[in-house]
Amino acid sequence: MTLFEVMEERQVTVDGHTHKMKLPYVVLATQNPIEQEGTYRLPEAQLDRFLFKIAVGYPSQEEEIEILQRHHDRKGVQPVAEVSSVLTADQIQAFRQFAQQVHIEQNLLVYIAQIIQETRNNPSLFLGASPRASIAILMAAKSFAMINGRDFVSPEDIKFVALPVLRHRILLSPEKEMEGVTTDEVVKQIVDKIEVPR
Repeated sequence: MTLFEVMEERQVTVDGHTHKMKLPYVVLATQNPIEQEGTYRLPEAQLDRFLFKIAVGYPSQEEEIEILQRHHDRKGVQPVAEVSSVLTADQIQAFRQFAQQVHIEQNLLVYIAQIIQETRNNPSLFLGASPRASIAILMAAKSFAMINGRDFVSPEDIKFVALPVLRHRILLSPEKEMEGVTTDEVVKQIVDKIEVPR
């Protein structure tokens, strides 16, 4: 089974048997920055197919206490047993269709393109973002607008989704990597540099 197959062909093949995926489905990959022995980094072509890279740091002390309290309160009941459905598959599909219809002004399409172009021309980067990244920003911004009860995209929607969409799609120049610069810092600089359309 390959990530390419499930992400592009919407199917998985195991032991020579192909299984079509039922919509909707989600592909998640996790990365532990400490224990990587025996595992390999995903190639850029595969990383580019993931919509977001979400960085999850350590919890605050208050969050840690809440984690402990919830674990204690479960009294051994498995967390999965407490999960209940919120939406049906058909409802998720309907929301996906609605997100496609969210309006975006032409000047905001230009804004997205400017952000992506800047990743390709930025001296801090060895590899800029692909056209797939600009489409990802577009679709994520539409979805974020919809989640916030709007049928139109704002510049703030684009700025909000730019970091998780871009952080895994760009590569730092060797010099910047040696200096300890992060992709997050470069994305933030790029987004701050591009003039927000009014």
